Amino acid sequence: MNETKAKLQRCFEAVRDRVPFVPKVALILGSGLGDLADMLPVEGEIAYREIPGFPVSTVAGHRGRFVFSHIEDVPVVMMQGRVHYYEGYPMTDVVLPVRLMRLFGAEILFLTNAAGGLDPAYSAGTLMMITDQISSFVPSPLIGPNVEMLGTRFPDMSRIYDAELCGIIRSSAEDLGIELKEGTYVQATGPNYESPAEVRMFRTLGGSAVGMSTAVEAIAARHAGMRVCGVSCVTNPGAGLSDNLLSHEEVQKASEIMKPNFVALVQKSIGRMS
Repeated sequence: MNETKAKLQRCFEAVRDRVPFVPKVALILGSGLGDLADMLPVEGEIAYREIPGFPVSTVAGHRGRFVFSHIEDVPVVMMQGRVHYYEGYPMTDVVLPVRLMRLFGAEILFLTNAAGGLDPAYSAGTLMMITDQISSFVPSPLIGPNVEMLGTRFPDMSRIYDAELCGIIRSSAEDLGIELKEGTYVQATGPNYESPAEVRMFRTLGGSAVGMSTAVEAIAARHAGMRVCGVSCVTNPGAGLSDNLLSHEEVQKASEIMKPNFVALVQKSIGRMS
């Protein structure tokens, strides 16, 4: 029996009657962006703890609920708090929320996160649109029996980040007067931050920013036929690129400073995805 499929179906059956509409966009709110869900009229919400067997975020600042709302005319389901591999969950549980939002009807996955900069030119507060990714340092979320109702056994990953959606984000940043970098996101396991040698390695491999989420969610979404886009908020230079020690408090502080621009960019971009 495919337990991954069975668990997904149990979660869906438990909440399907509480989904107020079919969302077009699934938005994962990363560190520092969770308040966006509180700024919009809530048309429905489901706490993770109310879903039998659903993984619950244990990270400070991650509320742990699905929020349904509209951004302009676009129906959206938001994850206010994501689940990370370093919290001890199996990777199939880490991507369970993405797959569940796909069953809700979402066609687009908009990923956001806080990340460390690998490019010395990326200062704290830089916004970077993700154009590609490196996930080789974490297990694939597709290991194990394939969930045939979602996608094929061997899905193509040539174009993980949708060119048209990236164009919408790019033009939205231009209209808002927000400087937007573009680059490759690297996912590491965490929860420890990277060593200076690892930062140098990631840069050599072509990485622009590094974090502890996102890439596996993008893989699961593409496997399930979703279009994917994403933006990272660079909250700090990677280890060895500055004299400062890294801390979660530094990440949260930088995220707070960049929040107005980050929120404006996400809202304007999604508003154009109708």
